[in-house]
Amino acid sequence: MLLPIATMVTEIPISWYLGLGLVMFCLGGVGVVVRRNPVVVFMCIELMLNAVNLTFLTFAAYGIYPGLNKATAYQSAMNGQMMVIFVMAVAAAEVAVGLGIIMAIFRLRNDVDVDDMSSLKN
Repeated sequence: MLLPIATMVTEIPISWYLGLGLVMFCLGGVGVVVRRNPVVVFMCIELMLNAVNLTFLTFAAYGIYPGLNKATAYQSAMNGQMMVIFVMAVAAAEVAVGLGIIMAIFRLRNDVDVDDMSSLKN
Protein backbone atom coordinates (compact mmCIF):
# COMPACT_ATOMS: atom_id res chain seq x y z
CA MET A 1 0.00 0.00 0.00
CA LEU A 2 1.38 3.37 -0.98
CA LEU A 3 0.93 6.19 1.48
CA PRO A 4 0.55 9.81 0.37
CA ILE A 5 3.90 11.52 0.43
CA ALA A 6 2.70 14.79 1.88
CA THR A 7 -0.83 15.90 2.54
CA MET A 8 -0.41 19.10 4.53
CA VAL A 9 2.37 20.48 2.34
CA THR A 10 0.17 20.67 -0.73
CA GLU A 11 -2.18 23.18 0.94
CA ILE A 12 0.44 25.90 0.39
CA PRO A 13 1.08 26.81 -3.25
CA ILE A 14 4.24 25.35 -4.75
CA SER A 15 5.33 28.81 -5.89
CA TRP A 16 5.86 29.87 -2.26
CA TYR A 17 8.37 27.10 -1.63
CA LEU A 18 10.12 27.67 -4.93
CA GLY A 19 10.20 31.43 -4.31
CA LEU A 20 11.73 30.89 -0.87
CA GLY A 21 14.31 28.56 -2.43
CA LEU A 22 15.10 31.20 -5.05
CA VAL A 23 15.53 33.94 -2.44
CA MET A 24 17.76 31.70 -0.29
CA PHE A 25 19.89 30.72 -3.30
CA CYS A 26 20.28 34.34 -4.45
CA LEU A 27 21.23 35.53 -0.96
CA GLY A 28 23.83 32.78 -0.74
CA GLY A 29 25.22 33.65 -4.16
CA VAL A 30 25.49 37.32 -3.29
CA GLY A 31 27.19 36.41 -0.02
CA VAL A 32 29.77 34.27 -1.81
CA VAL A 33 30.59 37.06 -4.26
CA VAL A 34 30.59 39.98 -1.79
CA ARG A 35 32.12 38.60 1.40
CA ARG A 36 35.85 38.13 1.99
CA ASN A 37 35.81 36.03 5.16
CA PRO A 38 36.04 32.32 4.25
CA VAL A 39 33.81 31.23 7.14
CA VAL A 40 31.04 33.52 5.90
CA VAL A 41 31.61 32.23 2.36
CA PHE A 42 31.13 28.67 3.64
CA MET A 43 27.94 29.70 5.41
CA CYS A 44 26.65 31.23 2.18
CA ILE A 45 27.48 28.06 0.27
CA GLU A 46 25.54 26.09 2.89
CA LEU A 47 22.61 28.46 2.41
CA MET A 48 22.71 27.76 -1.32
CA LEU A 49 22.78 24.01 -0.72
CA ASN A 50 19.82 24.28 1.65
CA ALA A 51 17.91 26.18 -1.03
CA VAL A 52 18.55 23.31 -3.44
CA ASN A 53 17.41 20.84 -0.77
CA LEU A 54 14.19 22.82 -0.30
CA THR A 55 13.56 22.67 -4.04
CA PHE A 56 14.20 18.91 -4.17
CA LEU A 57 11.84 18.30 -1.27
CA THR A 58 9.18 20.58 -2.75
CA PHE A 59 9.08 18.64 -5.98
CA ALA A 60 9.15 15.35 -4.09
CA ALA A 61 6.26 16.41 -1.84
CA TYR A 62 4.04 17.82 -4.55
CA GLY A 63 4.50 14.80 -6.78
CA ILE A 64 4.43 16.53 -10.13
CA TYR A 65 4.98 13.49 -12.32
CA PRO A 66 2.76 13.63 -15.42
CA GLY A 67 2.33 10.35 -17.23
CA LEU A 68 3.64 8.13 -14.42
CA ASN A 69 1.69 5.48 -12.57
CA LYS A 70 1.51 5.50 -8.74
CA ALA A 71 4.46 3.19 -8.10
CA THR A 72 6.76 5.05 -10.48
CA ALA A 73 5.69 8.43 -9.07
CA TYR A 74 6.38 7.17 -5.54
CA GLN A 75 9.85 6.01 -6.62
CA SER A 76 10.50 9.40 -8.22
CA ALA A 77 9.55 11.13 -4.96
CA MET A 78 11.97 8.90 -3.09
CA ASN A 79 14.69 9.85 -5.58
CA GLY A 80 14.21 13.52 -4.65
CA GLN A 81 14.57 12.68 -0.98
CA MET A 82 17.67 10.59 -1.68
CA MET A 83 19.24 13.54 -3.45
CA VAL A 84 18.69 15.65 -0.33
CA ILE A 85 20.59 13.08 1.74
CA PHE A 86 23.46 13.09 -0.77
CA VAL A 87 23.61 16.90 -0.81
CA MET A 88 23.71 16.96 3.00
CA ALA A 89 26.57 14.42 3.03
CA VAL A 90 28.57 16.40 0.46
CA ALA A 91 27.94 19.62 2.41
CA ALA A 92 29.20 18.04 5.62
CA ALA A 93 32.36 16.80 3.90
CA GLU A 94 32.90 20.20 2.28
CA VAL A 95 32.63 21.99 5.61
CA ALA A 96 34.99 19.55 7.33
CA VAL A 97 37.68 19.85 4.66
CA GLY A 98 37.20 23.60 4.15
CA LEU A 99 37.37 24.46 7.83
CA GLY A 100 40.46 22.28 8.19
CA ILE A 101 42.17 24.23 5.42
CA ILE A 102 41.10 27.54 6.94
CA MET A 103 42.47 26.53 10.35
CA ALA A 104 45.78 25.47 8.79
CA ILE A 105 46.11 28.81 6.98
CA PHE A 106 45.19 30.71 10.13
CA ARG A 107 47.91 28.91 12.10
CA LEU A 108 50.52 29.89 9.53
CA ARG A 109 49.49 33.50 8.89
CA ASN A 110 47.29 34.58 11.83
CA ASP A 111 44.97 36.13 9.25
CA VAL A 112 42.48 34.59 6.86
CA ASP A 113 41.32 36.49 3.81
CA VAL A 114 39.89 35.07 0.58
CA ASP A 115 41.96 37.46 -1.56
CA ASP A 116 45.19 36.32 0.11
CA MET A 117 44.46 32.65 -0.55
CA SER A 118 45.64 33.01 -4.16
CA SER A 119 49.17 33.51 -2.85
CA LEU A 120 49.32 29.90 -1.59
CA LYS A 121 51.05 28.85 -4.81
CA ASN A 122 54.47 29.89 -3.52
